[in-house]
Amino acid sequence: MDARIAPVEPVPADPELAAELARWMPPGAAVEPLVLFRSLARHPALMQAMRPLGAYLLGRRFRLSLRLRELLILRVCARYGCAYEWGVHAAAFGAAAGLDADVVAATVRGTADAPCFAPIEQALLAAVDELCAGPALSDATWEALGKYFDDAQRLEILVASGWYRLISTLCNGLALPDEAWAARFPA
Repeated sequence: MDARIAPVEPVPADPELAAELARWMPPGAAVEPLVLFRSLARHPALMQAMRPLGAYLLGRRFRLSLRLRELLILRVCARYGCAYEWGVHAAAFGAAAGLDADVVAATVRGTADAPCFAPIEQALLAAVDELCAGPALSDATWEALGKYFDDAQRLEILVASGWYRLISTLCNGLALPDEAWAARFPA
């Protein structure tokens, strides 16, 4: 199935648009700009408005470890059935985050208390699950997060969960085809 909005070419003729797409990709990326980014490029002002938050969440200033960040992202994407973004993150960051195949698969079919998750990860994933079920976190879940995360980190957990809900909604709403190199949801 084709995406509902045709993405721009990987290297658009417009040099400003090409530069914006390059900013969305990691330096020296070995793959062309993602279909998601190229779809957003159909609305350059929206694309430019979204980039700073996305860059923060994937950047060095984000206060969760790479492993915890990727577990959060994978779980949110899995909970919203977003195979596209889940697959991109599983392939692009999973190994670097120290996530083996069983842990990555458990983000889709496991529960927050699965034995492959450490207690800090269980607390994080339980919070993500509760946020995905909506509309808010219980006091007990907020306190459980407080055993492992300070207030700034808990704010980041809330924002990152909401951001990847937005990204999941965008990818699913656009019916984006999977990137050829991305991981696939486990059967």
